[in-house]
Amino acid sequence: MLRIYFLQHWFALSDPATEAALYDTPAMRCFAQIDLGQEPVPDATTRCKFRHLLEENNLGVALFDAVAVYLEENGMKVSKGTIVDATIINAPTATKNKSNTRDPDRHQTKKGKQWYFGMKAHIGVDSKTKLIHSVVATPANVHDSQVLGDLLHGEETRLWGDSAYAGQQSVLKDNDPKVKDYTQVKGSRHRKLTEQDKAKNRHKSKVRAKVEHVFHIM
Repeated sequence: MLRIYFLQHWFALSDPATEAALYDTPAMRCFAQIDLGQEPVPDATTRCKFRHLLEENNLGVALFDAVAVYLEENGMKVSKGTIVDATIINAPTATKNKSNTRDPDRHQTKKGKQWYFGMKAHIGVDSKTKLIHSVVATPANVHDSQVLGDLLHGEETRLWGDSAYAGQQSVLKDNDPKVKDYTQVKGSRHRKLTEQDKAKNRHKSKVRAKVEHVFHIM
């Protein structure tokens, strides 16, 4: 069931599509260790119950930590640089729960001129390997900077982030006293960015852009 769970996420498959793919694709059945001569593919209800079991026991966090240990044991270690960023996970605004109300863990927020409803994924990414070492999920209206402390592993010497994370020196001091702040310089109506500020931001963006590769995979 766990192998099927991974396949469903890796290939972005719905429950019916997962079942069809397992019947149609020998390679997927081989990975999931399903022998059609011995048993059928687990149906959608069974897979749904399995996902709920993971959620109820908070096993997503345990799996995340186990993968991190496995990667470190195989030579993929987290270095001294962390890139932080967040992305909105949009959901239909009409989504209701059993009590016919909106999910309290979701909220609306405005980005640019567009309104979104849903949640937000905040991640801390290793600046060298692009491995995700920390994840926080919040309602979409929580500002990126509010969870910065939860995205640091505590041994960073460098931090990259967009202007949403600017001005968080007190958080950095509490978590990583030695870390150097390479977040984007933020301009305002009363303080315009100088050409030197813009040049520094462009240089920082070359490192910070790595986080977009991770979001693409997510």
